[in-house]
Amino acid sequence: MEKQPVNSRRDFVKKAILSSAALTVGGVLPGFTARSYKSILGANEKFNVGVMGVNSRGLALASNFAKQPNCLVRYISDVDQRAADKCITRLETIQHFKPVAQPDFRKALEKKDLDVLVVAAPDHWHAPAALLAMQAGKHVYLEKPCSHNPREGELLVAAQKKYGKVLQMGNQRRSWPNVAQAIKEIHEGVIGKPYFAKTWYTNSRKPIGTGKVTAVPTWLNYDLWQGPAPRKPYKDNLIHYNWHWFWHWGTGEALNNGTHMVDLARWGLQVDYPTKVQSSGGTFAFSDDWETPDTQMISLEFADKSMITWEGRSANGKYNEGASVGVIFYGEKGSLQINGGNSYSIYGLDNKLQKEVKDTTEFKAGDLSNPTEKLDGFHFQNLFDAIKGNATLHSDIQEGYKSTLLVQLGNIAQRTSGMLVTDPANGHIRSDAAAMKLWGRSYEKGWEPHI
Repeated sequence: MEKQPVNSRRDFVKKAILSSAALTVGGVLPGFTARSYKSILGANEKFNVGVMGVNSRGLALASNFAKQPNCLVRYISDVDQRAADKCITRLETIQHFKPVAQPDFRKALEKKDLDVLVVAAPDHWHAPAALLAMQAGKHVYLEKPCSHNPREGELLVAAQKKYGKVLQMGNQRRSWPNVAQAIKEIHEGVIGKPYFAKTWYTNSRKPIGTGKVTAVPTWLNYDLWQGPAPRKPYKDNLIHYNWHWFWHWGTGEALNNGTHMVDLARWGLQVDYPTKVQSSGGTFAFSDDWETPDTQMISLEFADKSMITWEGRSANGKYNEGASVGVIFYGEKGSLQINGGNSYSIYGLDNKLQKEVKDTTEFKAGDLSNPTEKLDGFHFQNLFDAIKGNATLHSDIQEGYKSTLLVQLGNIAQRTSGMLVTDPANGHIRSDAAAMKLWGRSYEKGWEPHI
């Protein structure tokens, strides 16, 4: 929703109302239904949203945005016709308005009645799509990770400054009340000076097998699915979810799930860029097409004598510290643990529980698409409030980029020497040509992102 001083949608409609010649019988502008006309009249109250990528997580996001009282999902963009149809049917039931199918999201960006683009396509599309949206004058809700590689993250930061649009990354725990309170307690010294944050994610995923090159399904626009990525043949074990485990399109478990908890760790420790990054692991559990690690340990050291670790186990869901996902802060006076939900616990140095803050909102561990629907609405509303100028983003792109970069550096270390020395001023890799080759990527000709 963007207020424009001249020729705004609202001004246009007001002028049209004053001119009886512009109205058809019933007072509705030509080409508009009564329902769509009503939604435009409420443009300053309702945000018009388009969602790009609506299979799995994207379907959950679209449904949740549709449930927000100040939001109308108008456009659904997906390269899979089946996914788009399913989403449109669900959203019509939720919001009593049928979104328009716009398979190519770039066409949706041309629409004047679109305020916000929600990007939930695969990782290789995140930054390029967000850049195109901001260039088209749209605000963006960008699923984590914000980029496929560090260079794309830098482009996003620069583009946001250039175009001035609101860009929020989907590390939604920054908007959960009890999680924010836990971080506030850390900053206020409840455990003394925190010096170490241990994060983890566990799951019991299954092998993906060895894919076979085969004909592209009739329901899929594979060329548009690849978009900015250099072209590769279609294989039968790639789409929809398994692209996460291929470096060409995905970023592995570290960015897929590690981003959330590493972001909380960085927030709690109040650190930005590391001085040293190490990673070890590999595809230990699976012997198939997985390229990214199914088992990984990332360690990040900072100049203020603090440290973050992330443990990822994709193939063995045994809990750590009683939870499938979480972060523990260790400090001079005790520790504080946040698991996957909106709760936290504080312990003394004697390991005795000192305080426990619980939330009744259910966290559905292992739910790949929508583990925390009700809580995520807080993040959406923060986005809307920021667009109206009434709030500061809980996760602007500068913060989102820093947290994404930490885990990307871990992956770069994993794919090269295992250890990187980095500049604490900006996170850039020092004196490692092989590692710097992974700072960016190559693109399909004509699809190169720019600002």
